[in-house]
Amino acid sequence: MFDTMTITKVVGGLCGTLLVFLLGNWVADLLYETSATSGHGGEEAAVQGYLIETADDGDAGPAEEGPSFEEVFATADAGAGERVFNKCKACHKVDGSNGTGPHLDGVVNRAVDSVDGFNYSGALEEHFDVWSPENLSTFLASPRSSAPGTKMTFNGLPKIEDRANVIAYLESLPN
Repeated sequence: MFDTMTITKVVGGLCGTLLVFLLGNWVADLLYETSATSGHGGEEAAVQGYLIETADDGDAGPAEEGPSFEEVFATADAGAGERVFNKCKACHKVDGSNGTGPHLDGVVNRAVDSVDGFNYSGALEEHFDVWSPENLSTFLASPRSSAPGTKMTFNGLPKIEDRANVIAYLESLPN
């Protein structure tokens, strides 16, 4: 069945395919240069496409922070928080039953790791004792960095307004 000519054709086809892939890689490296130097000699450094000049004011002091969480939370909108909570619904419920995460009805001012029937990681107790609005805001900003080792894989809510609104919504829920 396999004579010398068939084996030669198969080996030639494999070698030709390898050659096509190697040439394609070489062409792609030429077209999409990703190293810090340009050209093959490395004599010129790559230049950014455009440069935004900024004034270097050494005595400007620290950058101004936005409003504090307490100020934002005082004017928070529970209706807007309900819309933000849609990001949380994949894991958390507000009907008293646990999902992937513990239920969140009555979570504001509740003790950490206190929902019966949910298996916590234990990482939260090391960083928080009660889910006060301030503690919730800190945790929701970046769960993995504020409580390393937590099971919660959500990236967080970077906007302080979103955090304040969702906490206001959770506070408005009946226990």
